[in-house]
Order: sequence, then structure tokens, then C-alpha cells
Amino acid sequence: MLLSREELSRHAAGRPSAVTVGVFDGVHLGHRHLIAALRARAAERGLASTVVTLHPAPVQVLRPAVRIAYLTSLEERVELLRATGVDAVAPLTFTSEVAELSASDFVELLHATLGMRFLLMGPDNAFGRGREGTPARVSEIGDELGFEVEVLERPLAGGDGRVSATAVRRALAAGDVDLARQLLGRPFALRGPVVRGHDRGLGIGFPTANLAVTPDRALPAFGVYVSRATVGGRSYQSATNIGINPTFDDDRPSVETYILDFEGDLYGRELRIEVLHRLRGERRFDGIDALKAAIAADVRAVRDYFAAEQA
Repeated sequence: MLLSREELSRHAAGRPSAVTVGVFDGVHLGHRHLIAALRARAAERGLASTVVTLHPAPVQVLRPAVRIAYLTSLEERVELLRATGVDAVAPLTFTSEVAELSASDFVELLHATLGMRFLLMGPDNAFGRGREGTPARVSEIGDELGFEVEVLERPLAGGDGRVSATAVRRALAAGDVDLARQLLGRPFALRGPVVRGHDRGLGIGFPTANLAVTPDRALPAFGVYVSRATVGGRSYQSATNIGINPTFDDDRPSVETYILDFEGDLYGRELRIEVLHRLRGERRFDGIDALKAAIAADVRAVRDYFAAEQA
């Protein structure tokens, strides 16, 4: 509990706050709807707006066998949350010790470290051991400690239902990066250092940058995508292959990007890939010549996509 207090105190706004708590993976439009409401309530009350983001997701601690495919790394999540204009973003490491806190102890932790005077809960929020901290129970605790509680009853809807991280993951799994973009309010992106791969692309005239992606990251369905690559502050048109390269019988998924009209050494540099549009599924080719022809066609399709976008 001491470590949690230190962690939250380190990121506190330094004045009384309106707070909301969640994982906020992806920082999608539903999250931003909640955060906009938080900022409005904070402004009305003269409070700082503070977002507490839990990592890892509680389900991973409570049910270790469950695998979570994260839409964003913690670092990316914090950057996206700060970009919403809130006064403070406070990451809280969700441990087995935190999971065992009673609702009263968990809420007291927020009250003591963040100066919480207002708590905005999402419709699915419940705090403390066994999810005992329902809005009704937290309101009782608020009366004792001196903070107000509100539940945002109407989550943002989009497409066929609620905007949620699960809906984004489902869209990605189907290769529907256009829908994922609608739910996120921005293109789905991957970021990481460029590492050495098999160097096959160089040998066939299409050198690719192999992006290091952690195993817990959500990936779009295997295939080839129009993408935008950003490195060193500059953006380039690119074609990204996500998959296991069946032509070469690789056994691990990789993210490989051919950056159009780029020359230079990328090894060790950070690369960000925005995945914009699915061109085709991943295929096994009969030989190198067939593969080269397919990549050339993909590159033409990428140029056509950006030309149409600029028209």
C-alpha cells in the first residue's frame, strides 16, 4: 500500500481534484467522452482534473490465465491521456495487494494522495475487493470522507454498440482498421525500435523495417496494410505486412514496413506506424518472383491510396 501511495502522490496535481479511474487502454472515443465530462465537472467546481490509469489491467492480476492484447503501451496511454488536456495523469500499478484493498481503503487512497473532492465513475466501475465498491457504496464513503460521486450513465455509442476497447480489438482481429479508426478517433498505431530481421526484403529490392512489438500488443489480422511511417519527426508513405510470412514458413508474427522513398539506416531508431487501410490478406507465394510482383502491386496501391486522399 505504501508503494501505491508513493506512486499516486508522485503524479498528483498538487491541489484538490476531480478524479476518474480506469484502465483506459487505447484512449478511444468512449474514454475521451468520459474525460471531457470529468474536465467539465472539474472546471465547474474549481478542481484539477486527474485520470488514474491502472496497469496491468486488473483482470490479469485477478485471473492470470486471461491474456490481454493491449491497444497501447502504458507510455503511449499516458501520452494520449495527457493530450486530452487533463491536469494530471496518475498511473497506478495494479498488484495483488491493491486487488485485496477494500472499497473503503481504495477510495481513501485516492482521497489522501490526490486530494479527491469529486469522483466520476463510468457505468461499469466498481472498486475494491470483490468489486464491492458500487456507486452506491462509494457515495456512502464519499459522505464520510467529504467528496462527491457521479456516475456517467450514458456511455458513448458508435457503430453497432458501445465504443469500447473490446470493440476496437474485435475490429482489429477482423482486419477492419477503418472501423478501429472510427472507434479510436485516430488511426491504430504501433510504435517501437527497429530491430534486425531476416533481411529478405533487401535481397528482393524492398528493404523493410522490422518493428519490435511486445507479445501483449493487439495486432490487426494478418495481411498487408497501407500505413504511414514516422521516424525522426518525418512521415512517409509505407506498406506494412503483419503476419508470419507463410512463403518463408516463419513461426512468429512480425511487423515489417517498406517505407516508400526512404533511404537510410533505421536499426535501433524508434518507428511509429499508423495502420490506415487493409489491402489484402497474407498469402503464400510460389516463389520470389511472385512475391516481388505482389509487393510491387502493394506499393502501387499505397501510392494510389495517398494520391486519392490528397485529391
